[in-house]
Amino acid sequence: MLTVLFATRNRADILRDVLEEYCHLQPPSSGWKLVVVDNGSTDHTAEVIASFVDRLPLHFMVEPRLGKNFALNTGLELVEGDLTALTDDDAFPHTDWLLQLRKAADDHPAYSMFGGTIVARWEVPPPSWIQWLDVGPIFTITPPSMKEGELTFVALVQGPNMAIRASVFQSGIRFDTCIGPRGSSYPMGSETEMLLRLSRQGHKAWHVQGAVVEHFVRKEQLNKTWILQRAIRYGRGWYRMAPASKLWVGVPRHLFVNIAKEGLFMCAACVLFKRRALLRSRWRFNYLRGQVIEARILARERSARGQSACTQVLH
Repeated sequence: MLTVLFATRNRADILRDVLEEYCHLQPPSSGWKLVVVDNGSTDHTAEVIASFVDRLPLHFMVEPRLGKNFALNTGLELVEGDLTALTDDDAFPHTDWLLQLRKAADDHPAYSMFGGTIVARWEVPPPSWIQWLDVGPIFTITPPSMKEGELTFVALVQGPNMAIRASVFQSGIRFDTCIGPRGSSYPMGSETEMLLRLSRQGHKAWHVQGAVVEHFVRKEQLNKTWILQRAIRYGRGWYRMAPASKLWVGVPRHLFVNIAKEGLFMCAACVLFKRRALLRSRWRFNYLRGQVIEARILARERSARGQSACTQVLH
């Protein structure tokens, strides 16, 4: 048996379409269940989920604490079977999705982490300038060149389409609630942080090319402002997952140099009217900005912990 788990928040309309797609999944012979955790929605999410209870092996929970990883950790309480498939509330699975994940887990017992193919489902046709950027981290889709096989870089396993052996969670492993979606400002990396942690413990990852989901890309995401804000969150997440040790005023010294260089690249691209180079440079600049922001946040957290420790000693 396997369990599919995902969190949702205020996406009732797209959630209805996604659950409708789940009704057409081919079930594995060993059975499956679906666990959906509502992360404090204020729209009609509860009504949408209730309308599918008689059509799916559906279990519903509510986690009021804001944060995707709080919701996922809560949902793990209802996981059954030997494999947990994790996805998003805006990811549309192909009909054989579960069969492909099940087969991969059965065929490769030495692997604990499995990632499938993620393609974009555009709400509207994307603008031509999208091709100037690496759309993988922007819209959480996998590179078209990825083939079936072992993944040496486990971060290529991504949240909308992944599976982890239940024994990992049974050992006590949980998602880090300091990272991942919660509100509008946060460090990205909800599932990536766990994958990297598992990799350091010796767990291996396998790419399942035939397990496919379509990740919905909303119209408002095809906007340069949204994309550049995404770059900041992306930078924040990667810094939190791998903080530097040599700091100046709480920030790694190399970031000051890199930001200055990228600023010069942006100026040159602007003067020379190179729109493609300018957009790519703005993405990199905001990615570096995100790292600086997260470095300062971590520095404040360390300072607060130090002050708390001093206060406890004094008392």
